[in-house]
Amino acid sequence: MSALPLILTVAPNGAYKQPADHPALPITPATLAATARQCLDAGAAMLHLHIRDSAGRHSLDVAGYRDALAVVRAAVGDDMVLQVTSEAAGVFEAPTQIAMVHALRPEAVSVGLREIDKPAIGDAGLADFFAWLVRERVMTQVILYDVKDLQRWQQLRAQGVIPDGRWSVLFVLGRYSAGQTSDPRDLVPFLYAHSGDEPWSVCAFGATEHACVMAAAAMGGHVRVGFENNLSLLDGARAPDNAALVRQAAQAAACLGRPLATAQQIRAQFGAG
Repeated sequence: MSALPLILTVAPNGAYKQPADHPALPITPATLAATARQCLDAGAAMLHLHIRDSAGRHSLDVAGYRDALAVVRAAVGDDMVLQVTSEAAGVFEAPTQIAMVHALRPEAVSVGLREIDKPAIGDAGLADFFAWLVRERVMTQVILYDVKDLQRWQQLRAQGVIPDGRWSVLFVLGRYSAGQTSDPRDLVPFLYAHSGDEPWSVCAFGATEHACVMAAAAMGGHVRVGFENNLSLLDGARAPDNAALVRQAAQAAACLGRPLATAQQIRAQFGAG
């Protein structure tokens, strides 16, 4: 076990779920702000933010992001790192995703490597984008869905396509599919293959999310929880809200002797302070 502060991120909505899936799912700026405040109080220092359009669909609209970020920031102040997603969700193409990040220049962003590592972008485009992220001091988390993604990331770094930077990576344990339940053992291949120096986090699906959180925290990693991937408490009961999942993760960290990282510590670690 490690005394390294644990970065606890909440992903309260995702790109697909709707209030019909859970009445406490936040999709408006106001409900996102209220959820962020509750999750901050429960121990989360980072919010992984998706926004929706007027029909409730996944959006990468820059003005929509600015509006939502302003409302959430008013609720949490500087005590939470606000990370936007650039997720394609089967709707957006790599050039649009990258253009959104350029236009928004967020405090923090998550980037799915396989989504932007496309012929339309090429190695030169990847190099330009990641160099820009370094120059602009945007905290960047690279999402890796399997070991093949991790190996591609490591190859790009070794070749110098990805410049040196304070990157972090997210290991996705499982897949976005109906009834998906992750297993803590899904983490093992990632750990064997991870030869870099990037801090790593996990996200997991279903009621076993908490077991995966425990495994990652025990191995020195960081965690992301929330309604994006899971609606259930560790006992299988339906979680009343995102904050309940955050509290579970915070309790796991305490059991393992991992203090929770503050937003200020996260910004200092990733060069955005």
